[in-house]
Amino acid sequence: MSPGRRPGTPRLLRALNDRAALELLLAHGPLTRAQLGEFTGLSKVTASQLVERLEQRGLVTHVGSQAGGRGPNALLYALVADSAYVVGVDVGPTRVQAAAADITGKIVGQVAMSTHDSDDPVGVVHTAVTRALGSAPLSRLKRVVLGTPGLVDPATGDLSFAWDLPHWHQGLLGALREDLGVPVVFENDVNLAAVAESRQGAAVGVDDFVLIWVDRGVGMASMINGRLHRGVTGAAGEIGYLPVPGGELPTGASPREQGSFQKVMGAEAVAGVTDSDELARRLALGVTGACVVLDPSLVVLAGSVAREGGQDLAERVEREVHALAPIIRPKVVLAEVDTDPVLNGALLTAVDAAREELFES
Repeated sequence: MSPGRRPGTPRLLRALNDRAALELLLAHGPLTRAQLGEFTGLSKVTASQLVERLEQRGLVTHVGSQAGGRGPNALLYALVADSAYVVGVDVGPTRVQAAAADITGKIVGQVAMSTHDSDDPVGVVHTAVTRALGSAPLSRLKRVVLGTPGLVDPATGDLSFAWDLPHWHQGLLGALREDLGVPVVFENDVNLAAVAESRQGAAVGVDDFVLIWVDRGVGMASMINGRLHRGVTGAAGEIGYLPVPGGELPTGASPREQGSFQKVMGAEAVAGVTDSDELARRLALGVTGACVVLDPSLVVLAGSVAREGGQDLAERVEREVHALAPIIRPKVVLAEVDTDPVLNGALLTAVDAAREELFES
């Protein structure tokens, strides 16, 4: 046996079978023991033992019966939706949005709160999480994922720099985990928008794409071979610092000094731009810079500036990119997840992690 390979022990095989059954119930809804056996290739006895194990763990319950041929009706089994909960949080400079979902991904509660009068991020997150959960017990909370602007250190998982969140600091991750008593994860907000777009929007089924976020700030998320690329320091995608024509270059070494592309394409910079060709030209500078490095098949434009420009802006940007760099031919489209994309991405990420924990335990 090669090093690193796990032997096919009965315990491992049971765990694999349990996971397969749970994933089938998630995908297809209530199933009988016979159907679970048929879909997994297990014998009737093994499928029955599997169901009993999952019932004992509180993950599966019978929800009705199905008439068959001869003999008694077969019991139908379904995943226990409230066996676990997760919370996704979208943290902005002036407000926090949070949504709670059960293990099936169904949203069970949502809340939005102002952060104008608070300098206590732990208290803000705690209140948002508990309000989103509502009557759902905190003891069944398995994961909290927070989407924030700025950099998340891949080595520690902590925030290393957040322009718009002066009270959010290094060491906050540990404080939140201690306060809530569950795994808490920070993720860059634009990365989470890309997760939502890859699962529910214009990038479904696309392994290599970039999402360009054009709002108060500008940023980019890169999905390469189906995985987010964060970089060594978490700064991959900070294209606001990209030097572009027309954008004054920074004069110092402070990360708080706006970068060149931010100065020409941030919401404040384009507020007075009424010429759609000019807007497309500016945006294409940053898009082209990213695309000649990564050569993606798809570019998704997201954020308030992109939404206002609509599909016409996407088409104009595509033409500009092809003109600036004819060696690349990315398709440029408007984001389809235009309602709470960061929150949606946080929930999807949290549900995935909670299922991984439950299904492998």
